Order: sequence, then C-alpha cells, then structure tokens
Amino acid sequence: MSDSSVLDPQAIENLRALNPGDNDEFLREIAGIFMEDTPKRLGELDTSLAAGDIPRFTRAAHSIKGSSANIGATSLRTVAERLEHHTRQHGLAGVTAMVAEVKAEYGRAETALRALIGAGPSAA
Repeated sequence: MSDSSVLDPQAIENLRALNPGDNDEFLREIAGIFMEDTPKRLGELDTSLAAGDIPRFTRAAHSIKGSSANIGATSLRTVAERLEHHTRQHGLAGVTAMVAEVKAEYGRAETALRALIGAGPSAA
C-alpha cells in the first residue's frame, strides 16, 4: 500500500507550508513528536482497558485521533475516532479488536512517516 493511502498528502504539504524552505525540519519535528507520544497513548489504552478506566481510555483514543489528524494519518484517525465514539456510547465492551486495529494503523502510519522523513525503523 502506498504512503499516500496511509498519510494524507495535503496534510503533509500543509505542515511543510508552515515552515517553507526549512528542508522538512518542522515536518521531522512534528513526526518525531507523533512517533514519541502515540506509543504512550497506545499504552494508556491497554492499561486503562485492564483497569476498566473508561474516561482515561476515551481520552487516550481522543488524543490519538487528534494527533493522527494533525499529521495526516487518516486511517489511524478514523479507527481512533470510531474507538472513542464506541467507548462514549458503550463503554469498554467489545473494544479489544478495535484497539488492535488502532495499533496496526499506527504501525502503518509510523512506517510511512519514517519513509517520508528518512528516519530508520523504530527501535521498539
């Protein structure tokens, strides 16, 4: 699957336009923050699910939705939004498969971002 199906090219161009001529330094910085923070939010999904903490789980899903929208990871944003809405309406029942889908989409987004900005694979 191509990077453009994982990352919205317009969102990437919008980020580049914020600091034109910086040789993608700003884009690399934003991508780095996304790749540092999102695994923490994924961990929060796991720990809050295990603890039955619906508010924390919902906040983590909301955070993933927002950060993925900012970086243009549209598929990740979509599944995180679906997860957030599900928990607001139904609690934590039946979310395990959706959490796995969020993690898979994050993996695809991270791979696409690393390819885009010229970073190597994750050490994790």
